Amino acid sequence: MRHRRDDVVDHALRVLDDFGLADLTMRRLGAELGVRPSALYHHFADKQTLLAALADEILVRGRRPLPAGPWDDRARAACHVLRDSCLAYRDGAEVVATARAFGLGARAPYDDLVAVLTDGGLPGDLAAAAARTLLHYVLGHALDEQTQRQAGSAGALDHDPATDHTADVDLGLDLVLAGLRARVSG
Repeated sequence: MRHRRDDVVDHALRVLDDFGLADLTMRRLGAELGVRPSALYHHFADKQTLLAALADEILVRGRRPLPAGPWDDRARAACHVLRDSCLAYRDGAEVVATARAFGLGARAPYDDLVAVLTDGGLPGDLAAAAARTLLHYVLGHALDEQTQRQAGSAGALDHDPATDHTADVDLGLDLVLAGLRARVSG
């Protein structure tokens, strides 16, 4: 049976969610699809290319329109969309951060933030640096949350990892955005 590229991505996301990134192999994915792993290379040159496609799909599925309003509220909303998208899939933050770090995909959050920050009056270089800073903060926080959840589900933590971290994320965003507002107005 021939599978389309979208079918492979959909199935890979299910494998990721069920088993985690460490167990998402071309061999396992091929077995789940009922094909030899070599058949997957018709759609993806290598596993990194597959992971980039997964990162982009995670972001597309989590995408929401940003609200109208002040630039800092829109930037905060963009950060929450990114975080929610990553947390929607097991190891989603690691997949998105890896694809981004390798320059293979996951550009949409950066592009969205640069646009919002530039619209808010930040000069291009500052908007780019601020977007990278916000991405590193959000992806790092989401990765930490996912790691705690997995450690908790394995019984490796003595506290409840299910704590909602939104207030902590918001406090950090407040700090960064306040610095940017001061930079723009100063």
